[in-house]
Amino acid sequence: MTRSGASGGATGGTGGDLPARSPNGPVRRRRALRLATFVLGGGLLAAGVAAGALAYAVHVAEVPGSVRPVAVSRSVLDREGVLLRAFQTPDDRWRLPLEPDEVDPLFLRMLLAYEDRRFEEHAGVDPRALIRAAGQAVWQGRIVSGASTLTMQTARLLAETPTRSLIAKWRQVASALALERRFSKHEILTLYLLRAPYGGNIEGLRAASLTWFGKEPKRLTPAESALLVALPQAPEARRPDRHPKAARQARDRVLEAMVSAGVLAPDEAAAARRDPVPRQRRAVPMLAAHSARDALVAAPGAETVRLTIDSRVQARLEALAEERARRLGGKVSLAILVADHGSGEVLARVGSPGLLSEARLGHVDMTRALRSPGSTLKPLIYGLAFEEGIAHPGSLIEDRPTLLAGYSPTNFDRAFQGTVRVREALQASLNVPAVKLLDAVGVSRFVQRLAASGAHPQYSTREAPGLAVALGGFGMTLEDLVALYAGFARGGKAVVLRERSDPPPAVGEARATGSGRILAPAAAWYVGDILSEVPPPDAARGEGVAYKTGTSYGYRDAWAVGYDGRHVIGVWVGRADGTPVPGITGFRTAAPVLFEAFQRVAPARTRLPAPPPGVQAETSEHAPGALRYARTSDRRALLSEENGPDIFYPPDGAVVDLGLSEPDATGGEAVLVVKARRGRGPFTWMANGVPVARGPFATSLTFRPDGPGASTITVIDADGHADQVVVDIR
Repeated sequence: MTRSGASGGATGGTGGDLPARSPNGPVRRRRALRLATFVLGGGLLAAGVAAGALAYAVHVAEVPGSVRPVAVSRSVLDREGVLLRAFQTPDDRWRLPLEPDEVDPLFLRMLLAYEDRRFEEHAGVDPRALIRAAGQAVWQGRIVSGASTLTMQTARLLAETPTRSLIAKWRQVASALALERRFSKHEILTLYLLRAPYGGNIEGLRAASLTWFGKEPKRLTPAESALLVALPQAPEARRPDRHPKAARQARDRVLEAMVSAGVLAPDEAAAARRDPVPRQRRAVPMLAAHSARDALVAAPGAETVRLTIDSRVQARLEALAEERARRLGGKVSLAILVADHGSGEVLARVGSPGLLSEARLGHVDMTRALRSPGSTLKPLIYGLAFEEGIAHPGSLIEDRPTLLAGYSPTNFDRAFQGTVRVREALQASLNVPAVKLLDAVGVSRFVQRLAASGAHPQYSTREAPGLAVALGGFGMTLEDLVALYAGFARGGKAVVLRERSDPPPAVGEARATGSGRILAPAAAWYVGDILSEVPPPDAARGEGVAYKTGTSYGYRDAWAVGYDGRHVIGVWVGRADGTPVPGITGFRTAAPVLFEAFQRVAPARTRLPAPPPGVQAETSEHAPGALRYARTSDRRALLSEENGPDIFYPPDGAVVDLGLSEPDATGGEAVLVVKARRGRGPFTWMANGVPVARGPFATSLTFRPDGPGASTITVIDADGHADQVVVDIR
């Protein structure tokens, strides 16, 4: 019997009580298998294409740092590598060169722990960080943490393009991988430290450390390091000078993360959180502004130049110049130059009290400006006289009105001291004795020795210099004066000043000291010995310093130059435009600055050199017999011609004992008799420049001396012929 409905339910098969098999099952399975195979193959193909595209992108990726060098601020460093001055880059950025080994190690540990803890392990992209960031984004529904490595950040900074789109992010990944292929980890870290943004136009860690903390990044505190780690993430939103609260919060988050990472102990982080954040932006250092400017002009292709200047000494003397200039008036400038006369190295150069001072013309470097040197060159004249045997520190010389080659010098106070010792004449800066000695030495010899010191004087006329050069009748720089006095300190040997730590060799120029000689050793020592006894200004510590002051005509320049056993310092005060400054003098205005400068350079003086062989310090009181009187022209010019008067008693240089040296001597009855012969009357007799007798037959003179000491007796006949003797009355 056949079951009801058997024909409708058994389609495609029989079997009574067995389930019927659907013909569509195998088809669906085959379709699913084909789909899975297609998807897997497509995925593998897409991955391969993506990998190939990435590899190609890495291969052709432009690495900005290798294609075009990163422009940095041109910088000038001191002798120890401390920044003196920097200039903005062509794109108006402060971007200072820096190497990782010049950074505090704590900062580097904090940076890597916070930004990229597997920096040393990955190849530019950190897969673990990518997976973590993606998982957190899916779980939280928002971006919780980024996956950008330091290499990726460096690539973005170098490209200077945003990375918010997928295409831009793809390029950043490719550039990061390319960076890792072309640069070492050290080089990539260096690029990051150079380009990381820190607010405004500040780029790079070094500029940031100097701007926000006023210090090099070599020694940063935990609080400072944490702020500098946090700022590049949002440099404008966290600028301490504009958003101090946001800056503090970001810094504290870094400190908290450092505790979790084991970089800082909890108590260290707690102490760091108590430190304030900076509230204002500091200026980039600008020490030795004139020297830095000139150094970079002289080396146009150099990014960094190192000078011999000591930044600490430079800062102290710039502060001194500003302090003194404020007291002198708004338009008065001031310059200071310090050198080590043993090496010739310039340790400080203050060209003006302030580079940006328009009233003082602060942009003018007054250490290199031509000015009248006043009396500061007299020591060279005296030194030449000592060297030539024309005078000795103990020789007598006349300070009286005189006329030499049409030139009649007068002293600063328009008074005359009479007969003085050469030592005293130099210490008192008397003009007449200096001109007399220059006349005896010869102007040409003086000019030649001045040139041997390395100076470049500028004379006002094309004619040969005259006797007026003794009193500063030409132009000279403070730098030239310091070099000259450095030569005095070096025993008369010329010293070439230098300011570059690595100066390019100049043809025919010595590295530190020249082979030329300014003075013989004994003459140079005499000069220093005399100048070391010049009284210092009131309240100044003057022991151990040989110095000379000078004031130019019309109160336009005040000078003071001096040296001890190591340093030579020069000071100039005046107006940069040459306008007179009534009342300024070398002694009252410049000398106090000189002695204060010595104190700020070093608290203790280095002893002046001992006398060279054959020189004895006590010779200042007793000159050799032949040099009892300085052999100046006035000792010879008044000698009679064949028919002129001739003083035959007492002879020139005689010692006449009238008893005036006795303690109770009054000189009331002591008289000196002087006799002459020849000549044509009437005769005029003068004693110490003062007329004392006149008559047609006055061939002898009897007069009462004022007291013991040298007296100059002169007789002049009717034809203008004269004779003169100097007598030492006791």
